[in-house]
Amino acid sequence: MEVIEDLISEMSKRIEGIETRKRSRDPKAQLSFEYAVRTIIIDLWKATHCVPIRECLINKRSGYYSETRRYRDPLLTYKQTMAAFDGLLVLGQIEVTHDGYFDRSTLRGALTKFIAKEELLERLRDIDEYPAISLKPDLNNETIILRDVIDGERKQVDYHDTPKTGQYRNNLKKINQCFLRHWADIEIKDDDVAKLESEVAKDDEKLPIDLSARALVRIFSNGSFKQGGRFYRGWWQNVPSAYRKHITIGMKKTCEYDFSQLNPHMLYYAYNKELGSEDAYGRVLDGKHRDLVKSAFKAMIQADSVLRNCPRDIKPSIADMSWGELRDRIIAAHKPIEHLFFCGTGNKMQFEDSCICEGVMLHFAAMDAPALPVHDSFIMHHGYGGELEEAMRRTFYDRFGGDIPTSNEMLEETKADDSLPVSNGLEEVLELQKEYSQWQARNDAWFAQKK
Repeated sequence: MEVIEDLISEMSKRIEGIETRKRSRDPKAQLSFEYAVRTIIIDLWKATHCVPIRECLINKRSGYYSETRRYRDPLLTYKQTMAAFDGLLVLGQIEVTHDGYFDRSTLRGALTKFIAKEELLERLRDIDEYPAISLKPDLNNETIILRDVIDGERKQVDYHDTPKTGQYRNNLKKINQCFLRHWADIEIKDDDVAKLESEVAKDDEKLPIDLSARALVRIFSNGSFKQGGRFYRGWWQNVPSAYRKHITIGMKKTCEYDFSQLNPHMLYYAYNKELGSEDAYGRVLDGKHRDLVKSAFKAMIQADSVLRNCPRDIKPSIADMSWGELRDRIIAAHKPIEHLFFCGTGNKMQFEDSCICEGVMLHFAAMDAPALPVHDSFIMHHGYGGELEEAMRRTFYDRFGGDIPTSNEMLEETKADDSLPVSNGLEEVLELQKEYSQWQARNDAWFAQKK
């Protein structure tokens, strides 16, 4: 950390050197200024190690820095943050890629985006450390987030703590502490990193993969702690599904167990109905276009009013039918729960599956074994595969009082390939290791600092 701290100190002094202040900052303001410089530089450092390199964000609305402290860093002040940001701009160390805005009439806006320019970028890249390893997430930051729709926009809102929110926070801290005691990575050849960058970049729902994002937050929706509640902001959640088999924990291969048909099963069990043995999605179109049906089913239980127009990301034309026809076929195939469509049931079911997820993660955190969630699936060291499946089933039963069928319909397992291909000679092994040099170097750095 010495190199990055020296860089932060240098940039602070260079900014002060171009300022036209009549008098020096008082000690409190000076600390705030230096902290702001550090925050920006650290974020840029993390960004250079993302796949692909991500843009950084800054809130330039003064009111943000005087609003509730629950979701922001209280050490950042508007005046000193702007002084640090503008100073780096003047020095030519950063550039704005997208201007932020705030429309007072609609109360909507977007944050300013920026990146490091050539000089600073090169110096950040030359640091012989990994921010994901050298910097640990601050577990004192708020991890229980409540959102609501205000003036047509989803916003984070403040709330009064209760024993339940305190329990959610304490449980998540135990889970995150377990995650931070282990190193998860993605093992791909150096030559394949560019392919992964391309895959992530072309998916609008994926953020750049940032290995420093090693702790989760839990986000509730619609101003209620009984809606939503899923876990987010783990780097592995942004890995495209085709690459998740390459995730390793402690340099060991992993397995992934996935609840299949989780939403239909929860809906039927919660309202004392029988789903039956036939696939919940396959029964709609005689086994055809299952992914289409699944997407439409989720949209219909998520919506709080009848969806007369087709959701943008659903294409019923691939099944040679209109949205109305597809919608009616799904309702007809699920008559026992037809009253649950179009009434916002989805957010309530998300809360239920988030509680199942929490239970599974807590079970393994007590064993000091991270179970990385991807909504309704979990990635774990392959040696825990059987126990993971059992824990998922048991937690589901505890929540709904019903069993999940043991067929492959309900639980699907994906096992990663071995860390490196089998080789017959030392020379060949060494050559193969060179192909995975980036992954190897990160893991070596992790185990070195653990010692």
